[in-house]
Amino acid sequence: MPKAKYYKIYQNLKTKIETGEYEFQELLPSEHQLITTYDCSRNTVRRAVSALVADGYVQTMQGKGVRNIFQPTLQTSFILGGIETFRESAARNHQVPKTEVLYFAEITADQKISSRTGFAVGAELYYLQRLHYLDGKALILNHNYFLKDVAVGLTREIAENSIYEYLENVLHVSIVTSKRIMTVEKMTEIDEKYLDLGDYNCLAVISSQTYNSDGIMFEYTQSRHRPDYFRFQDNATRRSAI
Repeated sequence: MPKAKYYKIYQNLKTKIETGEYEFQELLPSEHQLITTYDCSRNTVRRAVSALVADGYVQTMQGKGVRNIFQPTLQTSFILGGIETFRESAARNHQVPKTEVLYFAEITADQKISSRTGFAVGAELYYLQRLHYLDGKALILNHNYFLKDVAVGLTREIAENSIYEYLENVLHVSIVTSKRIMTVEKMTEIDEKYLDLGDYNCLAVISSQTYNSDGIMFEYTQSRHRPDYFRFQDNATRRSAI
C-alpha cells in the first residue's frame, strides 16, 4: 500500500532537519512555499507539519511560522510517545539493524502469562524471543507475545524482518495505540547470555500493550535495553488549566 503524500513530505522535511539543511532554531519555509514546493494542498502540508510537531522536530508559532527545535544526540534515541518499529528507529538514528529470532513457539496463555501480559487465560498466542543488533552489537532483547487471531500466519522469517510491516501491509491491521511502562531491572540469565552488557548488571525495560483499531490488545512486548546506549524521548506539552 503506497504511503500517503503527507507522509512523504514529512519524511523529506525530517531528513532536511536531521541533516542540518534546516538549522536548529531556523524557521521552515512558509506554508505557501511548502505547498508550492511539494505541489500539494494546504491540508497535506499541515498534516506533515503536525507529524513533525508530534515527533518533537518542530514547534508551530501563531503568526510567525514553524521553527526547527531538533537537536541530534550521540545516544540512540527511542520514542516513548509514538509507535515505531525497530528498523524505523534504527534508520532514524542512522544505524544498521539486524534481528535474530532466538525462540518461536505457539502457546496458550495460562494464569501466569495472563497476569504478566494482560491476555485472557486460554488466549492462543505466538511467543518470541528476539535479539536486536545495532551496528553489530547485541543491545536489545525482546520478549514478544502476539494474539494469533490478529497476527495470522506469523513465522520466524517474518519476525526476523518486520512484524509490523507484515501486520500493516499484508494483513492490513491498523495499529493504533500502545500503553507503556518503563522500569529499571536487574539482568537475567538470558540477558547475560545474549546481550553485550559490558560492566552493566541492569537494563532499561519497556513493557507495552498494543491495540488495533477494534480496541483489541494484540501484542504484549517486554523490551530490554542496555542502559548506556539508549535514551527514551517524548514530546510533552502543558495543558491549559480548566
